[in-house]
Amino acid sequence: MTLRTPDETGGAAAPLVVGVGARRGVPVSEVLELIAAARAAAGCTDRPVVALATVAAKAAEPGLLRAARRLGVPLRSFPAAALAAVPVPAPSGAAAAAVGTPSVAEAAALLAAGPGAELLAGKRKSAPRDRPPGATCALAGPAVTKSGALTAGREGAATYRSSAADIVMTSPNPPRRGPDRWTAVAGDPAPGSGPSGTKET
Repeated sequence: MTLRTPDETGGAAAPLVVGVGARRGVPVSEVLELIAAARAAAGCTDRPVVALATVAAKAAEPGLLRAARRLGVPLRSFPAAALAAVPVPAPSGAAAAAVGTPSVAEAAALLAAGPGAELLAGKRKSAPRDRPPGATCALAGPAVTKSGALTAGREGAATYRSSAADIVMTSPNPPRRGPDRWTAVAGDPAPGSGPSGTKET
């Protein structure tokens, strides 16, 4: 489904979900610079970021957690198997070998953005001057229903409860407990959240 323009969604810019992958130890500054560059290149600087998303194996990566905290959004994580089931334009054999899915950034962005989401910017690598790239990101936007509602947030997440999505860091306004909360609440252990090597995903 084609995303509508901001004017067609009540005058407000449609939200944006950022999928992120990272090498172990990536600095938060590198993650934030990459996200800013990707948003600028895609013409999405006016669209509010509502979540970062990654694979469960990277859910405890300090650089990603700090980036989410700086942006004031949750960092959501998905099992590798759930991400591997999402069709993406740029699958990676290296990512599949490292974390069990051929896509982290693109697949996580699409899955977190909800049913019918569109990839607005494919995988982009960070570009530090003195070392190999330490992070990747991709941008996705939610689909718009016939009534004009967006599928992001709790609506989108609820569809994927079987994918065991976890919220590993909450924004200042966390989702409510109850039948419409995402699936896990901050503080719950994220599966596979330990170190997983240093390969880029």
